[in-house]
Amino acid sequence: MLPNVISKTITLLDGREIVIETGALAKQADGAVVVKMGKAMLLATVVTKKEAGEGVDFLPLSVDYQEKFAASGKIPGGFLKREGRLSDYEILISRMVDRAIRPIFPDDYHADSNITINLISSDDDVLPDCLAGLAASAALAVSDIPFNGPISEVRVAKVDGELLINPTPTQLAKARMEFIVAGSEEFILMVEGEGDEISEDEMVEALQFAHEEIKRHCQVQKELTKAVGKETKREYSHESHDEGLFDKMKGELYDKIYEVVSRQIPNKNERSELTKAIKEDFVESLGEEHEYDEFLINQYFGKIHKDAARNFTLNEKKRLDGRNPNEIRPIWSAVDYLPSAHGSAVFTRGETQALTTCTLGTKLDEQMVDGAVHSGFNKFYLHYNFPGFSTGEVKFARGPGRREVGHGNLAMRALKKVLPPESENPYTIRVVSDILESNGSSSMATVCAGSLALMDAGIPIKAPVTGIAMGMISDAKTGNYTILSDILGDEDHLGDMDFKVTGTEKGITACQMDLKVEGLDYSVLKEALYQAKEGRLHILEEISKTLSAPKPDYKPHAPRSKNMEIPKELIGAVIGPGGKVIQEIQKDTGATIIIEEVDNVGKINFFANNQEAMDGAIQRVKAIVAQPEIGEVYTGKVKNIMPFGAFVEFMPGKDGLLHISEIKWERLETMDGVLESGEEIQVKLIDVDKKTGKFKLSRKVLLPKTEKSPKKS
Repeated sequence: MLPNVISKTITLLDGREIVIETGALAKQADGAVVVKMGKAMLLATVVTKKEAGEGVDFLPLSVDYQEKFAASGKIPGGFLKREGRLSDYEILISRMVDRAIRPIFPDDYHADSNITINLISSDDDVLPDCLAGLAASAALAVSDIPFNGPISEVRVAKVDGELLINPTPTQLAKARMEFIVAGSEEFILMVEGEGDEISEDEMVEALQFAHEEIKRHCQVQKELTKAVGKETKREYSHESHDEGLFDKMKGELYDKIYEVVSRQIPNKNERSELTKAIKEDFVESLGEEHEYDEFLINQYFGKIHKDAARNFTLNEKKRLDGRNPNEIRPIWSAVDYLPSAHGSAVFTRGETQALTTCTLGTKLDEQMVDGAVHSGFNKFYLHYNFPGFSTGEVKFARGPGRREVGHGNLAMRALKKVLPPESENPYTIRVVSDILESNGSSSMATVCAGSLALMDAGIPIKAPVTGIAMGMISDAKTGNYTILSDILGDEDHLGDMDFKVTGTEKGITACQMDLKVEGLDYSVLKEALYQAKEGRLHILEEISKTLSAPKPDYKPHAPRSKNMEIPKELIGAVIGPGGKVIQEIQKDTGATIIIEEVDNVGKINFFANNQEAMDGAIQRVKAIVAQPEIGEVYTGKVKNIMPFGAFVEFMPGKDGLLHISEIKWERLETMDGVLESGEEIQVKLIDVDKKTGKFKLSRKVLLPKTEKSPKKS
């Protein structure tokens, strides 16, 4: 019997239940819950320090989601045989929870905080990722940590025309679209997902459906908070203020900053230098002996700059770089930029630039996924790199961070929807995007460049995909707002929304949205989506000037692929003992051969960089799997000589008996000196023993028949 367990139950629309329990596990954490659905169990904990660090004006929050291998009865691979660094999949779930949870902390809460979510038991019919946000919020709900929640997170999918909440893996496999949606009772906070070229109205409908379910989850969490007696949260004071300093700075600096902003300077470095000069002049005017806190000066200057920039956009309906709200930055692009790559493209929009490659590989290049819940292989993957020089910074390469993993995943979602079906695509495809310049929306530049690189490589995608990052600046008091297309880095920082949308001419393939303000009316969301569509189509028109459809053939140096099917009983003959035969063919021809049994049939994939290698490998395999036909003539090699004849290998791996009586028309008394081992001779297959399957060969039938000498009288 578990001690002092308090639980609440959420019943989904289809009758399945989610149970939240607290009081049994991890009681030294500030808050801990177990969330159950079926046999799946998530343990979520939250811990924060009581005080903020010195000079910290943000929330140092870390969110870690991890799936324990024991949860699904597995042992980790690798040498150490233990859970290590988070997988890309776990990082993506951690990011989604972070993006949903971070906005609900008070703006002035700056204590170090950590949320951990562990999958401790799995269920084949439950996808745990859509429960992680609920678990994190519930852990906060049963703690005394201040937060403006609760929130919840659900997956919404459309299957056979019906919207479902938290579908099973089987249902999800048939979904036309699927989104993870997070929100509070009042508004949506975060969206991430993909669709099969869906319409804007379909997406809004799905978000509204998900939000109705989220509201019920939030109500249950409020009941849980009351049941554990945590309605009163801890008191804190993480910020110091100097109203006199703020008033002085605002009075002296606001108009100067507004004037710089209103110049609408396209170059971000020039804007930054002018703004920086205003602050330096102010600090210099205070004199060396001033007693003001430099930390507060920096903090207040940032707030005044933000207010001035936002007000300029709201008042003038103009932007920092001079564009109109729905205007896209200048675009140029090129394909076949790298002559040795299988496909390559450069995409530049304003001060954001992506150099992207597409590489075609074999089945041996598939990405192996070895997780507690998800295992298998990926035939398409995308890697996104964001070096420091892209923003003029000194940053040492330390491998991809969470940001790189998240941006790469969004671009991968966007492009995979237009790839040919796996049954029609023999290649493993790797796309790599290197950001060379960045001033906002580099993930969307990756989508555009990736689409061009795929087409340059000759991959028959359904349609080109483009992407755009949308933003918004709003005033809650007046209700005034401005939706911005193709946002700058500054606009992302200063704005209230970051909404990335990708799609083809027909519809949306992926999206990612983060809201930084409370309350986004669905009419505003729909307006943003349709403005995004207008921008996507403009970008599509621009890249189509470079390349509008896949090239009709692969590059001359790209690997060629051919498929062949053989009876499964012949797989062993092609592979040979210990792989000897197939290795020999690959060594002699230079081709790569992959053979596997699928649905009781041998499937063979040939990959080669030139036609000669391809033809040579195919002919060698055809010779092995060819079926002997009675009456056919073959060039064979003498393998063994016996007193009664010789065994001749007339096809690869197939020996037949050439009886002494079938060698010549003349009668032979002995095999001495007739044939030599290794000698090549022409033979004809004259019979196959029905019982033993042994082959009978003849050489004499291919020779002219000798006339018999007349008998002497």
